[in-house]
Amino acid sequence: MAGRNHLYIPGPTNIPDAVLSAMHVPSEDHRSPNFPKLVKPLLEDLKKVFRTEKGQCFVFPATGTAGWEIAITNTLSPGDKVLAYRFGQFTHLWIDLAKRLQMDVEFHEVPWGEGVPLDHLEARLKEDKNHEIKALLICHNETATGVTSDLPGVRKALDSTNHPALFFVDGVSAIGSLEYRHDDWGIDVGLAGTQKGFMLPAGLALLAFSQKALAAREHAKCPRAFLDIHDHMVHNPGGYFPYTPAVPMLYGLKKAVELLLEEGMDNVYARHARLAEGVRRAVGAWGLRMCARDPKWYSNSVTAIVVPEGFDARDVMHYAYHRYNLSLGAGLSEVLGKVFRIGHLGDLNELMLASAIVGSEMAMLDAGIQVTPGSGIAAASEYWRQTAAPLAARA
Repeated sequence: MAGRNHLYIPGPTNIPDAVLSAMHVPSEDHRSPNFPKLVKPLLEDLKKVFRTEKGQCFVFPATGTAGWEIAITNTLSPGDKVLAYRFGQFTHLWIDLAKRLQMDVEFHEVPWGEGVPLDHLEARLKEDKNHEIKALLICHNETATGVTSDLPGVRKALDSTNHPALFFVDGVSAIGSLEYRHDDWGIDVGLAGTQKGFMLPAGLALLAFSQKALAAREHAKCPRAFLDIHDHMVHNPGGYFPYTPAVPMLYGLKKAVELLLEEGMDNVYARHARLAEGVRRAVGAWGLRMCARDPKWYSNSVTAIVVPEGFDARDVMHYAYHRYNLSLGAGLSEVLGKVFRIGHLGDLNELMLASAIVGSEMAMLDAGIQVTPGSGIAAASEYWRQTAAPLAARA
């Protein structure tokens, strides 16, 4: 098929040319005297993306799923009670992983399309007078449903009940795209993967630990070896890793972080919010609804679009891919066939995202879903045009 594939799944995301070029490096000695010139500044700059000055960042040759395990095993012991809410495929998987690690997992079902119920959370923490709950497993952005939970609200619930539970955040489809403030929101372990907002291939798990989480490691009794942060704490200060690192990925991460910081994290958040709103305007113009049930849940990194009754979202994806070379995100588990997803995070602008809207519209029409041709892109482009930054007059 002529032309390139248009990738609009919510990760992996598009990789900027500058990042691709940065990863094109020859093999080198990862124990050489020069290697710390890469590692030390990278770990410090990573803290700026996580918005932490007090915490410590870690880079593992792994994925976001490993990040879940790193957070738990380095701070908790088998049998510890953790509290979670299940409202999507990735909250489900984190709960399952915690069970496999022999945690005592208390989880509550939430309708898919909603996020962490803060009233319930606060009431449950208030009930836990003996502080049996040792940690909260909070998914910032549930990729499967396009739902973002209120992290400051979670911190408020902890503070208002004076509860000491550790605050873990899955920020895989959020950090580097959505507003995230590790120190200000009192997060103890935040974790991400490189394949989403960090604009890289999958392959690195990125984490920030608070001082409280680092201290918890001293008493944590979960078995750990390769994923033990202790070895990183020994080697990272000198600019090295406890084992052979993924060197090309580190160079790519260095460039990706540079791009984020050059744009400015607040500008990154604003860009994602503006692009996401354009997609939501398109959905409204199509006469469809999103999986997220209320504006307070809307995600600025992915939109899950519900197809009308009697249609299968997989047909939309089929036409999009095979006829227009457009990759859309599938519905997962409970929303399989009910939604398709447009990922709008990472390296993209209005015209790039316009292709996802136009392609989705054509694919829906091919699948028999009656939307008005041109309505979605008209609504999105008009919003983007009206909210574009002013330009100086042409000389």
